[in-house]
Formats: sequence, C-alpha cells, structure tokens
Amino acid sequence: MFDACLNHAHPAYPRWLGDIGGTNARFGWQSEAGAPVDDVLVLPCAEFHTLADAARAYLARTGKTAPACAAFGIANPVVGDAVQMTNHHWAFSISELRDSLGLQRLVVLNDFTALALALPTLPATAVRQVGPGQAVANAAVALLGPGTGMGVSGLLPLGHQDKWLPLSGEGGHVTLAATNDVEHAVLSHLRQRYGHVSLERVVSGLGLVDLYHALCEVKGTGGRDIASAADVLARAQAEPGSSAHDAIGLFCAFLGDAAGNLALTLGARGGVYIGGGVVPRLGERFEQSAFRARFEAKGRFKPYLQNIPTLVIESKVSPALYGASRALDLGVW
Repeated sequence: MFDACLNHAHPAYPRWLGDIGGTNARFGWQSEAGAPVDDVLVLPCAEFHTLADAARAYLARTGKTAPACAAFGIANPVVGDAVQMTNHHWAFSISELRDSLGLQRLVVLNDFTALALALPTLPATAVRQVGPGQAVANAAVALLGPGTGMGVSGLLPLGHQDKWLPLSGEGGHVTLAATNDVEHAVLSHLRQRYGHVSLERVVSGLGLVDLYHALCEVKGTGGRDIASAADVLARAQAEPGSSAHDAIGLFCAFLGDAAGNLALTLGARGGVYIGGGVVPRLGERFEQSAFRARFEAKGRFKPYLQNIPTLVIESKVSPALYGASRALDLGVW
C-alpha cells in the first residue's frame, strides 16, 4: 500500500478508481460520497504498453479529466514506490504515475486488499453461498480467489464498531500440498518444471492450463492444443469425461483445501469469500465439485469449518473499485 501524496488538502470527490489485474484493467468513477461507481470500462492490459497508457485511454474514452484523487488496486504486492507486476510486464513508480496523470493524490494498494475493504458493504445479491454455514458477526473474514493469479486477503475486526483491519499479503504463493496419489503425481510433474509449486501455479487462470497439461502427462493422453483457461472450460463442457473436466475437478479441490487452511489460520468465522474471475464462470459445476468437502476436510476441525459459510462473489461491477474508494478514506494509506 502506498499513498503518493505529501498531504491530503484537496477535494475528496470525484474519485477515479481502478482494479488492475494481470489480464484486464478496470476503471470507474465515483462522483460523490455514497454514489455508485459509474462509467466503468474494462481495458485489456495487453493492448497498452504501460499502466499510464491504459489510464489515459480511460480518460479519453469517457471524456473525463483527471480529478484530484484516485485509488488503484493492483494484482501485486505494494511495498514502496516501485511496482513490478507479477503476472504482467507493467512496472512503474507510483509517484511518477501520479504526476504524469496530473493527480494530487494517488493511493495504490493490493487488489485483494481493496476487495476485502468492500466485503462489509457487499449486497446479498452480489454473493452466492456454496454449502452450509452461518457467518458470525464481528468475526474475522477470509478472502481468496483465482483470476490470472491467486489473490488472498481478509478482514480482522477492530472491536465492535464495524471497523476492520484489511490484510495485505501474498498468500497465493504458499506451497501447495497433495492429499492423494493423483495429486501427488500432478504436483511432482509441475515441480520438475517450476521447482516450487505454489497455490497460484495451479489455482489460477494460468494455473488451470498447467494443471490440465500436467494431468494429461500423468494420464498419458494428449491435449497440447489447449492454451487458455477458457479453452479448458470449453473442452470440459464439450467432453464431460475429458482431462479438462478432471482438471477443473482438481482445481476446485485444491481451492477447497486452500480456503479451509485460510479459514483456520484467520479464525474466519465471519465467512470465506471467493473472488476472482474464474470461479463464477464454473457455475453449478463449482457447487457440484469437491470444493466444499475439501474445505471441511480438516480432521478434528471439520465441525468448526462446517459452521463457516463459503460465498462466491458475483458482481457486474468489480467490488474492488468500491474498496479502492474506501482506502482513500482510511488513515492507513
């Protein structure tokens, strides 16, 4: 998290908001406090040489001029002024980006931290519960989700005044573990290729493709024609008994393991939210997968996890844009 500004003596609105992933950059505009985020555009990152170019394209296409303040969530750790994206080539100085866009204040934070900030205000229509459980008020909340990469965050309660501490970390890069022989063989294959097999190496849009190819190798079948997560989903839909179908099953199972681990680590009795762009595309296949069973499969702590709800975020407008706006109001940035 980084606030590229020396002071905050400037108009609070309108606000220019961004949710920058490894594949798409989403920008929106909030005219005043409590107003919806409007004029949302989704720009493919591959079409622009720099983030500044994509940002200027947004202003040009919407006919807007840069406001006093902006906040961008980005799929990357933010630990200072210099940012180098993990799953895209964009690299920039936050202070230089602020100045080049004509902003007085620019907050840049991890995209899943921004999404976590939006969780307390998510409407019921923006989430779909998978499995049982009832959220406990004023309890920790966990968040993770596969997109181009894997984001992880959460909220810790600060007393009982509806105040929360958002987490900013890189939990998507924890080591992934196998629970059966097939998973062990798949991860061993990936380990030979990458050395370290993280959660993101498998449970992400990019990881789903690697998971599919590794499973094909283990099974001794073909399948090198698949090059994207969308290809895997299409093949699974067309051929229910294919390796693509099995790869999605493993994907959901691994995600269940990770979600259960995070719930135990944070004591997330307030619920575990699944963000990112991949899971909503799975539809009923996700509900029918091993996700929830693997989420609960923690031995003596199965009853503990059975009481925790798991909720898939499904929203037309990225909630991280609202979380980015919230970051402008908090004193930690």
